[in-house]
Amino acid sequence: MIMHNWLARPLGAIQKGTPWILQRRMNSSRGVPVGVSDPANTSNTSETLTYPEPPTSNHNSLPSFLEYAERSGLNPKSTVYVGTHYEYLVAERLASYGFSLFRVGGASDYGIDLLGTWTVPSAPNPIKVIIQCKAIASKLGPSHVRELEGAFVGAPAGWRGSCVLGLLVGQQPATKGVRDSLGRSRWPMGYISFSTADGQVSQIQWNRLAVNRGLDGMGVAVKYTEDGLPRLTLTMNGMSLPTGQLPRSESK
Repeated sequence: MIMHNWLARPLGAIQKGTPWILQRRMNSSRGVPVGVSDPANTSNTSETLTYPEPPTSNHNSLPSFLEYAERSGLNPKSTVYVGTHYEYLVAERLASYGFSLFRVGGASDYGIDLLGTWTVPSAPNPIKVIIQCKAIASKLGPSHVRELEGAFVGAPAGWRGSCVLGLLVGQQPATKGVRDSLGRSRWPMGYISFSTADGQVSQIQWNRLAVNRGLDGMGVAVKYTEDGLPRLTLTMNGMSLPTGQLPRSESK
């Protein structure tokens, strides 16, 4: 499989002034978690998805988790706090890119932290996604890609098969080893870099199989705010996507 090199570049690799970079303010509203794309042509009808029970009743969103952590005295430096906080942040931020995600991590989850759909104009129905989040500060490697591949087999019933997109989310941009592993994978997969340092998504990329499963024509570009700060945006056939009606992500 061949990765799209222009999709694999970190945010800083795309220079300011590129003609098709457009500035657009991102807003969101909650979407309904339905739909699946046919592995051949993504033309099948949508289906209602049944989500697993949430891993806890103590919190179901970033605000409720922060309240729970303060109320229970959860150590902000603990593995549980850092991991859970990162998962909620990822779900919240990816809502701006068309994702509708629910936190589902728990026992026997095969490492799946977020479950949901991705609504993009290149697919007639929302693409089902499984996501593993790695809050560690160090760069991820091929072993993490292999771990995500194993998650396809153990995913909940509604998220099994080749029509599901698997995404790995880390704090650092993808290494060459990660990109090569994604390119060789027999599963539709991608990588997203989201850093808690600046709260921004700096990289989104996917392999050829993902293109064939509903992302044909989709791309990634950089826009600039009024302050001159770079912000990643999705494109369709080279044009920036409108983001005013994207689904809001939250835990079930």
